Amino acid sequence: MLTVALPKGELLKNSIRLLQAVGLDFSAFLDSGNRQLQIPDASGKAKGLLVRTQDVPVYVEYGQAQLGIVGYDVLREKKPQVAQLVDLQFGHCRMSVAVKESSSYRLALELPPHGRVASKYVNCAWEFFHSLDLPVEIVPLYGSVELGPITGMSEAIVDLVSTGRTLRENGLTEIEILFESTARLIAHPLSYRLNTGNLHSWVEQLRSAIVSQ
Repeated sequence: MLTVALPKGELLKNSIRLLQAVGLDFSAFLDSGNRQLQIPDASGKAKGLLVRTQDVPVYVEYGQAQLGIVGYDVLREKKPQVAQLVDLQFGHCRMSVAVKESSSYRLALELPPHGRVASKYVNCAWEFFHSLDLPVEIVPLYGSVELGPITGMSEAIVDLVSTGRTLRENGLTEIEILFESTARLIAHPLSYRLNTGNLHSWVEQLRSAIVSQ
């Protein structure tokens, strides 16, 4: 039986809609009264796992799910051993450097050497500033990273930005984009290579569903 790891949060609704297009219905996950974290598809062809976004590639990497849907940002940060198969073309956002609007910094390279940058995406932030040959201290935060510059703890943040509204409401502005992110279809590498559970067919159906949308 095919097992699909689905992400809680903003990607869930579009993920379920896409899977419905190929005959897999996990819409029970959208029921606010449902507390189940694993449900079978009505057809009996598959089951879905509802997990935190950051955990999707973990379940796929360790073979508990053959397919998963997760943001490219998570893949860049975690670098899991999974096969990245399809850009699903929803969940558009970007990883950006942001600073206080009142600051004089308008490029990442203008930040002071050995300054502080707050982020929950520690690896993405480190790689970006390393590529600029600009030594900075990455401060790991897992709540509201916007408070870093507001409180003076950091000169900048690296975070996901969608509309930019949260930044604006907190007096911050983007000064550089690291990369764009969308939802991606991932697979367990060995399962995909061996075509376990007719995995190739499911992937091709999903590709076709994206094209037809």
